[in-house]
Amino acid sequence: MPHRTVLPVVCLLLSFLLLSGCAAMLPVSKTNVESTWESFDQAKTAFDKILPQQTTRADLAALNFDPFKTPNIEILTYLDIVQHFMPNASIRIEDMDKGVQECIRAGERCQAYEIKLKKIRSERYGSVFLDLFRFKRQTHQTGWHFTALVVMVDEVVVYKLWSGKPQIDEDLYRKNPLGPLQEPADLATDAAVVGTF
Repeated sequence: MPHRTVLPVVCLLLSFLLLSGCAAMLPVSKTNVESTWESFDQAKTAFDKILPQQTTRADLAALNFDPFKTPNIEILTYLDIVQHFMPNASIRIEDMDKGVQECIRAGERCQAYEIKLKKIRSERYGSVFLDLFRFKRQTHQTGWHFTALVVMVDEVVVYKLWSGKPQIDEDLYRKNPLGPLQEPADLATDAAVVGTF
């Protein structure tokens, strides 16, 4: 094939790929916080075995809640607990759970573990052209996240709390009429162009 005809054919093929919704050409990202537990259910099942006023620090280690052996477990002091539960002067210690009160009054004898786990997969889809030049981006996210707080006084658990999302399955939509001419910072302040559908 003559060189003069090769270039237009290549350009035509590239244009077709860019204008089509070829999902294989769009990026995929994963967020995976390493831990002993591979699923939300595993983490929650282990957490449910913790019993305030009964479970000891050694028991926590047996359940893999050990910051020195299990990754991504943060050790907190009683000062961190004060900041967490009493962020301003209008919240009184008497308003707290008895276990939290016991921790704050115990001072340095109190310690806590904070666990934050998540596994999230983000996959962009739609038109490669619109995505590449930031006119429109569509992202599908799946996964889960789990957060837990375990408070101890003198080696015994006095309080526990958990939150999370067992199943994440959502689509994020971002429209940018000016495409590459609009700064990314402008997108963050324009609530009308970002949404979940």
